[in-house]
Amino acid sequence: MFDVFGSVKGLLKLDSVCIDNNVFRLHYKATVIGLVVFSLLVTSRQYIGDPIDCIVDEIPLHVMDTYCWIYSTFTIPDRTGIVGKDLVQPGVAAHVEGEDQVKYHKYYQWVCFTLFFQAILFYVPRYLWKTWEGGRIKMLVLDLNCPVVSEDCKSDRRKLLVDYFASNLHSQNFYAYRFFLCELLNFVNVVGQIFFIDFFLDGEFTTYGSDVIRFTEMEPEERIDPMSKVFPKVTKCTFHKYGASGTVQKFDGLCVLPLNIVNEKIYVFLWFWFIILSILSGLSLLYRAAVVLGPKVRMVLLRARSRLSPHEQIKTINDKCQIGDWFVLYQLGKNIDPLVYKQLIADLATKLQGKESV
Repeated sequence: MFDVFGSVKGLLKLDSVCIDNNVFRLHYKATVIGLVVFSLLVTSRQYIGDPIDCIVDEIPLHVMDTYCWIYSTFTIPDRTGIVGKDLVQPGVAAHVEGEDQVKYHKYYQWVCFTLFFQAILFYVPRYLWKTWEGGRIKMLVLDLNCPVVSEDCKSDRRKLLVDYFASNLHSQNFYAYRFFLCELLNFVNVVGQIFFIDFFLDGEFTTYGSDVIRFTEMEPEERIDPMSKVFPKVTKCTFHKYGASGTVQKFDGLCVLPLNIVNEKIYVFLWFWFIILSILSGLSLLYRAAVVLGPKVRMVLLRARSRLSPHEQIKTINDKCQIGDWFVLYQLGKNIDPLVYKQLIADLATKLQGKESV
């Protein structure tokens, strides 16, 4: 297992300097890792065996397997009955061409690719933000997140930070708005991916999780497993070849899809995860709108970040700073020792009041 998933361990590493927030990390850390693991899982034959096994007389099994994997299998969704009596499996029965509605299942060939493609899309806002951020917060931290720093060194670096804020006052709004844009992209991406998977699964994904919940609450004799409808374990496949006399012969085969045992669990999890992530991202956008539009909200948040600082100092800084200045100062508060941050707030308040630092 380590050989298969060992390549994902690099994604688990946390940055020494935080340049985003927890909801942002759910997108590019938790979701990306999950999607990459799922993509690797569905290609790992040692856990699920062959992705397809077909049974048909007179055709070599490996030929039938390859043919049905390439050209897809099908079920007849409208055929219902008692399994073992009326049907071999749900949707698997003799059919009449031109009369029965046939549903072809081609998506299983592409599951590993779409999962990996989705992982890339979830990482795009993170990549954009890292590129636009350019290491600014890491540069400004100046090792003040390290506990073993001399007092003289701390004092010098605090002075550098205060001078930086004073000289760049009201010039950092664009920096903040680019981060807010990436947060918006996260929300658009996760909602868009719900509809992308729904398109990929022929319109079955948007209600998939709710159907599974409803299925578990039904009486056993009334249950029609929605996972078997979306990810059938047994399907049909028709193979044509020329007979000895040159006529076209038709062979109906049954195909077992062990891969769908894994697929159905993956997409149930993704349904719940994407719904939860969409809600959290939407709430994060509402929070961000309140931050942008409400100076009092920014003061409360800065006060919470710098609990050791007097209210007057927080108010002075909040009154003098625009959204970009506030955002950089708030991000620094995540990475600097609280005692150092308290003194930084005091020095900055004094500087912004037009007095000399003491």
